[in-house]
Amino acid sequence: MLHTLFGRALGYDCIFFVEYFALDLIMNPNGTCQGIMAYNMADGTIHRMKANQTVIATGGYGRAYFSCTSAHTCTGDGGGMVARAGLPLEDPEFVQFHPTGIYGAGCLMTEGCRGEGGILRNKNGERFMERYAPTAKDLASRDVVSRSMTMEILEGRGVGPDADHIHLHLNHLPAETLMERLPGICETAHIFAGVDATKEPIPVLPTVHYNMGGVPTNWKTEVLTVDEKGNDVLIPGLSACGEAACASVHGANRLGANSLLDLVIFGRRAAMTMTETFTPGQTQQDLAPDAGEETIARLDRLRYSNGSHSTAEIRGKLQKSMQRHAAVFRRQDLLEEGCK
Repeated sequence: MLHTLFGRALGYDCIFFVEYFALDLIMNPNGTCQGIMAYNMADGTIHRMKANQTVIATGGYGRAYFSCTSAHTCTGDGGGMVARAGLPLEDPEFVQFHPTGIYGAGCLMTEGCRGEGGILRNKNGERFMERYAPTAKDLASRDVVSRSMTMEILEGRGVGPDADHIHLHLNHLPAETLMERLPGICETAHIFAGVDATKEPIPVLPTVHYNMGGVPTNWKTEVLTVDEKGNDVLIPGLSACGEAACASVHGANRLGANSLLDLVIFGRRAAMTMTETFTPGQTQQDLAPDAGEETIARLDRLRYSNGSHSTAEIRGKLQKSMQRHAAVFRRQDLLEEGCK
C-alpha cells in the first residue's frame, strides 16, 4: 500500500501516492529498479510509475496464516514483487508467535492474563502446561507456551468443533479483579470472541505476531542479491524497510519491543539513503516499451478467472493449512501433509 501525504521531507519535495496498491516492480535489463506497476483502488485503473528510488514498506506476511495480529494488508506483497522480479528473499521461515491470540480474530490476550493467574486448558479441562513446564506452568515464556499449545492441538486435545484451539480461563478469578487489572482484556474478549471473560473461557491459539524474514537489505536499507560467486550485490534504485525487509537484526525470534528497530531506525535510514543517492531534478531512464505488460496479463488472469472456487474459500484453506502444518514448529511429516 502506498500512503498518504503531500509534503516536504528532509528538504526535498516528495510526493506519496494515495489509494494505490503496488503490483510489481519495474526492472530494466541491467537489474536497476525503475519504479512500480500500481493499481488505483478508487477507479480500477493501472499505472506505470517511474522512480529513481523505490522503497518497499509493505509490511510482513502474517496474513498467510489463519491467526495473526497483522493488518489485513500484510499479505506479503512486497516479498511477492521481489520474488517475481527474480530477486531472493531471506529467512521467511522465521516467524514469531504470540501464544494467546483470540481464535478467529487474532487480537492478543496479553501475557498479563497469565500473569494475573489465567490458566490454559485443553478439551479435557486439563491444565496441560504442568506437563511441559512443571515449575513455571502457565507463566512459561512465549515460545514454550506456544509450542505446548500446538502440541496439545496436534495430539487431538484442542477445543472447538475442529479441535484447533485452546481455552484461556480467567473466569476462576474474582470479577472485580479482572475489571480492575484487565479491563481492556474483558472488553476485547467480549467484542472479538463474544464471551464474558468473568464467566466463560476465552478461545485462543498461537498467533503470528512478527516476521523476521523478508527482502534482504544492508544496514542502509539497500536491497541485496547475490552474484554467481555468492557475493552481495546491490540492486540500484531499490530499498526496503520495516517488516517487509530483513536486515537480520532479530535473529530467528524477535525480542519484545524490538519491532521499533524496523520502524524508527531503518525507516529513517531509508529516507537518509534516498537523500544520499538521489539528486532533485535527476533525469529518469526511459522504460522498455513492454514494461508492465506481464503484470497486466497476470492481473487479468486473476480478475477474469471463472473457476468453481471463490478467492475467499481458497485463501481460507491456505491459511488454515499454514496454521496447522507450518506454524510454531515444523515437522517433516506435517510439512509433507500440508503440501498435499
